[in-house]
Amino acid sequence: MERLQKIISRSGAASRREAERLILAGRVTLNGQPVTELGIQADPDSDVIAIDGEALAGEQKKLYFLLNKPKGCISAVKDDRNRTTVIDLLPEVREYIYPVGRLDYDTEGLLLLTNDGLMMNGLLHPRYEIEKTYVAKAEGILTARDIQKLARGILLEDGMTAPAKIKPLRAAADKSWCTLEVTIHEGRNRQVRRMLQAVGHRVQSLERIAFAGLSLAGVQRGEHRALTDREVAELKKLAGI
Repeated sequence: MERLQKIISRSGAASRREAERLILAGRVTLNGQPVTELGIQADPDSDVIAIDGEALAGEQKKLYFLLNKPKGCISAVKDDRNRTTVIDLLPEVREYIYPVGRLDYDTEGLLLLTNDGLMMNGLLHPRYEIEKTYVAKAEGILTARDIQKLARGILLEDGMTAPAKIKPLRAAADKSWCTLEVTIHEGRNRQVRRMLQAVGHRVQSLERIAFAGLSLAGVQRGEHRALTDREVAELKKLAGI
């Protein structure tokens, strides 16, 4: 027996979080009876689970993609304001896939998409401390003290951040801006932007260049590629699968 949301996620019909929303909205039935509470368990081999009246298909082939996300794009499956989503950038993929975590609307760079809910949950779980690296362009020049604060961890409105790796890259001759590499393993909302703002430097642009050992090598902005079997195997190890 397994929880309904886990069965739905593994089938590729929805992410775990989306499955929970579908259950709470009363759109999921178990053997013909509506389910509106989380925690209900079922046997995926014998019970009939349906979303909006359509029974789940057998477990789908797992798909894994690396996308170089451009600005002006929502890290979501759909958007109620009709903005471009990351799914729109993979028009040839007919199966239901979803992003692993999120990048802000104005943040570019590496984003994984999959229908493997188990792997996605592992990659995002704080227990595994999976690193993600960004290049930020910020106003002004960070001092050694600023860098030290960020490296140790800095207090934000939702608590102290974990220690970060900070690597200065370039600085304008007139000291109007600088670029730096920031590596973190947490996944708080707009975290890098808020960290730099906390030491007095507004982020002008932000790009994620690496995540879970993967990079953007060979993938142009707005383009994507399928992950190799070796890359998928390494990600599963990182995700504790």
